[in-house]
Amino acid sequence: MNSKEMDFLVSALTEYNPFMHSDDFMNWFLSRKRIHEFHIDQIPFSKLRNWSFDHSSGNLVHTSGKFFSIEGIWVDTNAGSISQWSQPIINQPEIGVLGILTKKIDGILYCLMQVKMEPGNINLVQLAPTLQATRSNYTCVHKGKIPPYLEYFLDKSDARVLIDTLQSEQGARFLRKRNRNIIIETSKEIPLGEDYCWLTLGQIHKLLQFDNIVNMDARTVLSCIPFVGRELENIKTSALLHVIKAHSHVEEKHIKTDFDEFKTRIVASAFDTTHHLHTSDEIISWFTELKVRYLLKVERIPLKYVKKWRRTDDAIVHENGKYFSVIAVDVQADNREITSWTQPLIKPQNVGIVAYIMKNINGVLHFLVQAKVEPGNFDVVEMAPTVQCITDSYEQDKPEDRQPFLNYILEASKDQIRLSTLQSEEGGRFFQENNRNILIEVGDEFPLEIPDNYLWMTMNQLKKFIKYNNFVNVEGRCLIAALGFI
Repeated sequence: MNSKEMDFLVSALTEYNPFMHSDDFMNWFLSRKRIHEFHIDQIPFSKLRNWSFDHSSGNLVHTSGKFFSIEGIWVDTNAGSISQWSQPIINQPEIGVLGILTKKIDGILYCLMQVKMEPGNINLVQLAPTLQATRSNYTCVHKGKIPPYLEYFLDKSDARVLIDTLQSEQGARFLRKRNRNIIIETSKEIPLGEDYCWLTLGQIHKLLQFDNIVNMDARTVLSCIPFVGRELENIKTSALLHVIKAHSHVEEKHIKTDFDEFKTRIVASAFDTTHHLHTSDEIISWFTELKVRYLLKVERIPLKYVKKWRRTDDAIVHENGKYFSVIAVDVQADNREITSWTQPLIKPQNVGIVAYIMKNINGVLHFLVQAKVEPGNFDVVEMAPTVQCITDSYEQDKPEDRQPFLNYILEASKDQIRLSTLQSEEGGRFFQENNRNILIEVGDEFPLEIPDNYLWMTMNQLKKFIKYNNFVNVEGRCLIAALGFI
């Protein structure tokens, strides 16, 4: 049996797919959207079914007490320029499942992906994991159908578990929310649903170069995938094909290893374990020091006591029109577990930026990572991209008040930009939230010295920390997921 890392790597270096050719995917994807009936309408809160504002707290809750609620929090912190505030937040204590079912065919690992409608998606449908369900969904609190393929994740006795980890959600919007990110491999015959397809990791990584095709839930699961086992550590790109041939039985013609210059640097950053600027122990010490230095006190409060926010007939908004609003929608979808429902959603006020700056250090590409404090974090800070502006309008800030490195990102030249795509946040909770995902590669002119809440890390190191709970935040993970090898 190959190592799981080798199986993932072969799939990531392969576009060959007799089940779904890359050139045919987009036509199939759009055809699945056209064949279904989807309607999303914003409605006043009074038109919500099975949702209401609690009389004593003002919280927006479901009649079952399940799913999620919109509550208030009071925040007191020494991180950032604002030390105290209150805000609405999503409280969803149950752990959902984000799962990808895989199967090896002729030595190549294929991922079962679905075309899934979420009410907040900008383009209604996006490519999602095999299973994407909250506990309330898969226990059928909504009295609808059981999500397809759930049984494979509930009974894993005949499966090979490749990835299984709890990962955080958006710390600015969720209160200590986590989902189970899981990838399993089966040898069983799998019936193929009409809205599902088999894709290699290489195909999925290519789709991540386009705007709003692969959803956030798929991206976070993909980010957990390791590509480096013992047999691949510190390997040179020129020797990669030889090692793969020695450890797998995949035909050489199906594997792509003719990397361009940037992909060569990405491969080196993913595989190198010796030329990092900081050791793992140094990274952990840096992270621990900041957890101690930063104070974060978060108290749940009734939504009606949140200051500077007001409730109208159809939205909960900040008095300055900033950050986000809470709205209600009516949803019609003929291919979901239930075909009609209403729910609250979080609506952003603007497009945000999520960006990594990358720099060649010691001959290996490093990523500039920040330790970011957000009120919904489990443990004060998480590792985040260099720049993460999601809920506020940075255009209204003075240049000197902007967060570090934002100006550099905004002023980057075209020859520095390695990736620039628009990617949606989770469409089941956020209404058309779109963030510009950017990778910038800088040269010697960019200083090695950085503020002490930032650190240089290789892709190999980031992947190792993603393996564990609550180290790398969802924005940081999802941007790393876009880095493929072909």
